[in-house]
Amino acid sequence: MSVDFTNMMRVIKISAIALITMLGLIACSEGQQQSGPVFTQQAKIDTDKLAEEYVFLVLSLGEHDEHYVDAYYGPEKWREEARTRALELSEIRLRAQQLQAKLAQAVVEDKLRHHYLTTQLRALVYRIDQLSGRAETDFDIASMALYDTQAPQHDYQEFDQALAELETLLAGDGELTDRIEQFQAQFYIPKDRQQAVFKRAIEECKRRTLGRLSLPEGENFTLEYVTDKPWSGYNWYQGEAQSLIQLNVELPIEISRAVDLGCHEGYPGHHTYNALLEHSLVKQKGWVEFSVYPLFSPQSLIAEGSANLGIEMAFPGPQKMQFETQVLYPLAGIDPTLAPRYQQFNQIKQRLSYASNQVAREYLNGDISEQQAVDLLIKYSLYSEQKARQRVRFFDTYGAYVINYNWGKDLVKGYIQQVDDPDQRWQRFQQLLSSPRVPSSLSW
Repeated sequence: MSVDFTNMMRVIKISAIALITMLGLIACSEGQQQSGPVFTQQAKIDTDKLAEEYVFLVLSLGEHDEHYVDAYYGPEKWREEARTRALELSEIRLRAQQLQAKLAQAVVEDKLRHHYLTTQLRALVYRIDQLSGRAETDFDIASMALYDTQAPQHDYQEFDQALAELETLLAGDGELTDRIEQFQAQFYIPKDRQQAVFKRAIEECKRRTLGRLSLPEGENFTLEYVTDKPWSGYNWYQGEAQSLIQLNVELPIEISRAVDLGCHEGYPGHHTYNALLEHSLVKQKGWVEFSVYPLFSPQSLIAEGSANLGIEMAFPGPQKMQFETQVLYPLAGIDPTLAPRYQQFNQIKQRLSYASNQVAREYLNGDISEQQAVDLLIKYSLYSEQKARQRVRFFDTYGAYVINYNWGKDLVKGYIQQVDDPDQRWQRFQQLLSSPRVPSSLSW
């Protein structure tokens, strides 16, 4: 997809300003008193001390929302302090607003860091309002408040041309959805071969990434296979450059997903991103705010967008299909001569990516029912009924988070592709993974 990056950033900036004005989040008095284990009133504003208070508030909100704290590897006493104090949502919100006011007056030592903290705090307040039933339920308002951007809206008619091309590619009798399901079934990785295929795919993702990026010494991950989850894969970062990567094997997995998941969850995706943030910002600069990762925050768009773009970075052009047909197809026992047609199918399918966002928008706004959402996902996202229902479970659990994958990828891609040379793009990619950027600072 082609992205007008300059106009995209202008829209983000304008929308961000409008949202801040609308929500009125920085409305508290400078002089209000507070108590707590981390933050204290000071004559001279200390950004590091403000960052400690931010971490404490994220951990405190995590006590109310099991999904909120995706990773934490800071001082254990801070987490225990959050558990022991058990602040009410109203107090967390008040203290977050007070912290916003302090940040607004703070001397800017690092512009990106200051903007990161400000934007993350705005998302934290909105998440509290969601949990309290006070937030606007509109999908796009939530997207801007939580992820610092809004994904474009689409009409389903925009996807009809891609469906027509699939009708031609998979010509035959019966409904197109049935033909698609039969076609995809040829590329399912047999259960007894999944571990070997994923292991080899991740090894290759890592080899290609380490040829381009420098990762902390001793970095590693543990791989687990799980079921009954609303997602296909998840990286649980443990700190000290260690991750737990879980792959959901409940539903059939196509061969093209092996490299996708290996790159997205591991190299150069989530594991790489978190390890570089920890090494560059926590260990080298002492920026403690990066010892915690709140899932419903602008940081997630950078995380998911860079993880998806990482697939193309590690396997540019035809290299992904070449590796799959030469290495993974034989491991999975799949006929490699089917690969060209399968690649054509996936290229057309990619043009349907934003259909899922539109379904999520309408479903979460209450414009369509659960069954209508399932039917639309089957038609426009080419899901089986099982996969469509799993996707709706994802909408129910994570809400507007869905924009972070495709829209996030497009935003990150626009940032990376401001240079043409492949080596420079990798350098820019590493800089992004080691920096406190959020969507509205990608244009800086």
